Amino acid sequence: MTTLTQAPSQGDVVKYQENPNYTNEAVTLLTGTAYAAGAVLGLITASGKYQLAAVGAVDGSDVAVAVLLTAVDATAGDATGVVLARGPAIVAKAALVFDATVNDGTKTATKHAELIAVGIVPRDNA
Repeated sequence: MTTLTQAPSQGDVVKYQENPNYTNEAVTLLTGTAYAAGAVLGLITASGKYQLAAVGAVDGSDVAVAVLLTAVDATAGDATGVVLARGPAIVAKAALVFDATVNDGTKTATKHAELIAVGIVPRDNA
């Protein structure tokens, strides 16, 4: 029997949100990456574009401020994606996708705290 594998979807990431008309935003994702659903994003201050929230970034994108709701391929150019930009909302910790620089428990906890600051609460049992 053939096994089918489905990529994570918005339902895997978001477990609760008060009102999608308030919590979701369409944003521009920086070129060069195929972003997965659940990607934890930071905002580049100068351009207003989003990219993976990286530890040590100096362009503003070091702070996690949003979670991408569906996969977006921006490898060939800037692309538009829909993000969970504010709460109240709950997301599944297991569905979050981090930049490679978020590589230990302390850094992950810091990104979770940054999301909580904008009302997006990561939970184990979401």
